This record gives sequence, structure tokens and C-alpha cells, in this order.
Amino acid sequence: MEKYQLNKNIMCIDLKSFYASVECALNDFDPFNTPLVVADLSRGNGALCLAVTPYLKKYGIPNRIRVFDLKKFTNETIIYAKPKMRTYMKYSIKVIEILLKYVSYDDIYVYSIDETFVDLTNYLKLYKLSDYDLTKKIKDDILNTLKLHSTCGIGPNMLMAKLSMDLEAKNTIEGIAKWDYSDVKTKLWKVTPLSKMWGIGSRREKHLNDLGLYTIGDIANSSEKRLKRLFGVLGTELWYHTHGIDLSLIQDKDILRNKSKSVGLSQILFSDYYSPNIYIIIKEMLDEVLRRLRLTKHKAKTIRISCGYNKDTGGGFSKQTTLLNPTNSYYLLLDELLNLFNNSYDHNSPIRSISISLTNLIKTNLYQYSLFEDHLYLEKELKLLETIDSIKINHGKNSVNRGSSLDDASTIIARNKMVGGHNG
Repeated sequence: MEKYQLNKNIMCIDLKSFYASVECALNDFDPFNTPLVVADLSRGNGALCLAVTPYLKKYGIPNRIRVFDLKKFTNETIIYAKPKMRTYMKYSIKVIEILLKYVSYDDIYVYSIDETFVDLTNYLKLYKLSDYDLTKKIKDDILNTLKLHSTCGIGPNMLMAKLSMDLEAKNTIEGIAKWDYSDVKTKLWKVTPLSKMWGIGSRREKHLNDLGLYTIGDIANSSEKRLKRLFGVLGTELWYHTHGIDLSLIQDKDILRNKSKSVGLSQILFSDYYSPNIYIIIKEMLDEVLRRLRLTKHKAKTIRISCGYNKDTGGGFSKQTTLLNPTNSYYLLLDELLNLFNNSYDHNSPIRSISISLTNLIKTNLYQYSLFEDHLYLEKELKLLETIDSIKINHGKNSVNRGSSLDDASTIIARNKMVGGHNG
């Protein structure tokens, strides 16, 4: 196992309750003493809370809760801040600018708007500091400059840095934790439920529990071959991760970005939708998802649609199908998508949320047509859509839309003006 062990000094930094903390910084509030929630109240009590301050998190408020559910956790008088996505993006850039004071851009990997990996390995001798002390120096600089609190994990690879941050740093006084390979058995293997570990979702957790695996140690001590047989390559990767093994390098940014094997879009609808109006939304969302797919030169084999009904009805559905060949054709994927929807939807139920995702992505310029496909039509369609992509890039997303965008049921024009699903 030692031959697979990287021995670097990787820092993972996460900005605590980022959106809420930025709002506190703008208003000179202490996020640890302020009951602030980032949510757009103009969308009603069903609006999603994008972030809550650490002060409110002590009540056990989960992520992505709706406004009307807050009263289940606290009777505090809440301060609401309307989302300012452009402002949050500017603050994220300011954090990167601070990191660039200490390390090269080549040694930074921006994982999300509020989370970044930094390779400190080649800078410890330069600053004559340990990885812990350099991490604290950077952390303090961000706090003093931007008034943003953070937590940091340090490890010999990206995985260990992330795990030490998620599983320990958030509970330490200084908000910093450092793990090495000797900590795997004593700290990682005892972790339960499994979904507490980065990379294991609730669905995978249930499947693993059904196999009698309840702690990370259970997985680590199980058979690698069995996991590979059940989950394929992901099973092998999971087994190595439970031993703290990760060979990813921050410097290989393109490879890291291409690890993302899905593209999707979701939205909360402002009112109840039924058929046929919901078809307008489906077509608009598929347009946008496929635009992203084309821009990254990918094709997809699996398509999923999920719909949630309003709070009075409750429930919903999530269905997917896998094609024989990967494609980025609007014509082919829309047909599959509508089949999934029509076979799953109770046409009397009001829809308030919907998501569409494409997975099983393949990056290729080649496509093998089946005997049942009209290759001339598909080639013509692709050229047309690529032309529309070019127009949107040069003249804005609303420069070209389908005629249905003028329908009252359409949301595309309004959404194209938003950043991260919100105005401002």
C-alpha cells in the first residue's frame, strides 16, 4: 500500500457558511452571534435558504432548508439577506488573490466557490514554516483582510486534506486539522454513517449498508475485488480512498476537472406547473444542459429527470435511462426525456421543482450511428445548435431563444439574467 502513498503537504480550505459570512462581513456582523439567513423572500415561504450563519447552525438547521421550515428549529428573529451572487463571486476571487500572495497559481485548485486545495509542499522552506503554521498564516490573512472565517485540513494528498477538514477541523478551536496515513485507522475507519465521508452519497450508503458495511473501516477491511464487481471502477476507488490513498495532483487541473462525469440543471418553480406547461420548462432546461455538454465536447449515455410536487401534495419522482450509444442530440435526448416523464408523472399533481442531468459522459469527436438514426438530420441539428451556441457566447444568452420563451409559462429569459439562479 505504501507505494501508492503521496507524501505532499496539501491544504484544503473551506470558507464557513460562505454566503452568510459575506453578508455578515458587508454589514459588520459577527456570524457567530447573528441569526442571518441568505434567502430570497420575494419567492415566498417556499424559498430555499442558501446559507445560514454558524450561529444558526447550532440549532441543527440543515443545508438547503426552505424558509417555512426554519420555525421547526428556532424561534429567533431571523435577519434575511437577499442573495448577491456577483458579490459572493467577487469575494471568492479576493480569497484566491490572497492565496496567490503565498503560492503560485499552478499550486492552487479551485474546487468550488468556497473551497480550494493548495499544494504547500515547495513553499515550506521558502517561508521557514511548517505546513500547519503556513496554513494558519493564510487563514488569518483571509480573516483579517476579508472578515471571512474558514476551516482548513492538511494531509499528504488531496483526499486526506479534505477528510481532515470535514471530519475534524470543523470541531477544533483553531479550525485546522492535520492528518497523515497513521490517522487512517484511528480516525477515518471509525466514521459512521458512511455518508459523512467525502464521495459517499445517501444512495451509495444504503447500498453499502445492505452489504453489511456500516463504518469506513468495514469497507477498508472488505474485499477490493467484491467492491469492484459490485460498483466497477468506483468500487476500487472507494476501497483505496478508505485507506487514505489518492494519487490526484493539484497541478493536473484538467484531469481533475474532467473527473466530473455529469452535467445538470435544476430549478425551483415560482408556481405550480402541470402538463402541458411543464413541457416548456423541460425543453428549455434540456437546451441549456446540452449547450454545456457541447461546449465541453462531451456526449452522454444516461439521462435523468427528477420532479418534486408542491408541499401540500408531497412526493415526486426520479427516473433515468441509459442509451446504447452516447449522444449530444437534442432530438434523441428529448424523446427519451419525455418518455421518462410521461411514464412517471401523475398528471394531476402540481410540480414545484425539476432537475435534469446527463451522466456517463464520454469525450469524443466520433459517433457511431445506428441503422435507425437519420444521420443527415442529426448532423444538420448539431450544426444549427453550435451556431446558436456561438451567437449566445458573443451576444448573450437571451440573444436567441425558442419561440416558447414568450409564453407566460416560460422561465428562460428571467433565468438567463440571473447568476447562480438569483438576481444580483
